[in-house]
Amino acid sequence: MRSLPSLPITPPYLVDPPAVIPIDLGRQLFVDDFLIERTSLVRTFHRAEYHPANPILTPTTPWERRDPYADRTHTHVNPAAMPFSDGVFYDPKDRIFKMWYMGGYIENTCYATSTDGIHWDRPVLDVTKGTNIVISGNRDSSTAWIDLNETNPAWRYKYSSWHDHYLEQFVSADGIHWTKTGNSGLTGDRTTFFYNPFRNVWVFSLRSQEPTAVRHRLYYETTDWVHGTKWRDADQAIWVGADKLDPKRPEYNVAPELYNLDCVAYESILLGLFTIWRGERLIREKPNDVCVGYSRDGFHWARPDRDAFLPVSEHYGDWNWANVQSAGGGCLVVGDKLYFYCSGRHGVQGTTDPDVCSTGLATLRRDGFVSMDHPGHARIERVPQAGDLPPGTLITRPVRFSGKHLFVNLAAASGELRVDVLDEAGRTIAPFTAAACVPVRGDSTKARVTWNGAPDVAPLAGRSVRFRFSVTNGALYAFWISADSSGASRGFIGAGGPGFTGPADT
Repeated sequence: MRSLPSLPITPPYLVDPPAVIPIDLGRQLFVDDFLIERTSLVRTFHRAEYHPANPILTPTTPWERRDPYADRTHTHVNPAAMPFSDGVFYDPKDRIFKMWYMGGYIENTCYATSTDGIHWDRPVLDVTKGTNIVISGNRDSSTAWIDLNETNPAWRYKYSSWHDHYLEQFVSADGIHWTKTGNSGLTGDRTTFFYNPFRNVWVFSLRSQEPTAVRHRLYYETTDWVHGTKWRDADQAIWVGADKLDPKRPEYNVAPELYNLDCVAYESILLGLFTIWRGERLIREKPNDVCVGYSRDGFHWARPDRDAFLPVSEHYGDWNWANVQSAGGGCLVVGDKLYFYCSGRHGVQGTTDPDVCSTGLATLRRDGFVSMDHPGHARIERVPQAGDLPPGTLITRPVRFSGKHLFVNLAAASGELRVDVLDEAGRTIAPFTAAACVPVRGDSTKARVTWNGAPDVAPLAGRSVRFRFSVTNGALYAFWISADSSGASRGFIGAGGPGFTGPADT
């Protein structure tokens, strides 16, 4: 039996980073030390905040209120209108939000649309007449994906659902009328998939079938989603699981396990939504919650923050008192915010019943997973190794770019940021000095940096340089080089969002 280490492995790219890091693709986030040579700033981890309108989708239709198992066994009914991964995307072609979700407990897959991502409509469709059901019958965990790179219109939408130890796979031209293409290789339940555009492969996040193993993930990739999924055991690489750094719930004192991993490309990184199982007792349906991780190679993960990013509520009666899990597609970019959809189960005290299963929304500042803060401005502090740096300083590793305009994501309502650019020997390159830098002030997820005598950094394109950021009373979330003054990053935008025409910020 294959096993995972009990402590996390530091990703190779953090152990031995490149001598010069290319930064042409996407906003550059400080979620790890990959970009940082030295700093006296303090790293702060941020949580998504649940939207006050939650739950944004609840089971209200007759088919969503159905629970055939409960009917057969005369047990508690558990109505459901929730993504069990499934998917929430913004479709740039139709210019609406689209959601696929479980409608009825372990029952049909339903379809909903929204113009704002908060208020959802159930269109009356012709698949199961008079309903919004698009795939009927018994189901478990599923994934839906809008493939904006697909050249065959009939395959633009992709969907898989676990059944009887394999995934049933479907394609569609409209996300409503689905055609089955076949079954995958054998796999455990709660298996999902995502597209990794950094490597142009479909990745299947497989639950191990080893009956005595703790829950963890196996990895399989293919360039052909329709025909390339007949994996064998030997094709599945052991991937990732929970470890000793994942905290236990004190009342359970059970070693956590990795229940599921949904992923999506966001800007210059791969974002992982880790659903962590922390034990289960007969008095409460399992209180799973969602943590975040980050990968720069698509396989190894840095998880510097183990607290819940999308937590269960500890207040009985809330829609998410039991078992919060992520939605397929991961996150969407909506203006200056990221939208994270999730399932939440109400639970019944004293039982393991899920009760009402609904859909929730949580939001986060764009790029807002981590900020590098001026000391004293930080809320959750990690003490930096600053050496002799002045307070509020961050120096990047050597980087190279081909664009023209430097942008930052900065919160400095009562402070400012200045930037100077250093050569390979650490000398300031005139006129890109802190003294000549026009101070960046205020709170903006896209603020342009300029210098007196140098409106852009085009003269430095192709050179190996370091950026030295000096922050006073503020927090720096990201920086990037754009080819034009609009600030488009060319990075990936998760499951899309209003104003974007494709899978990247162009």
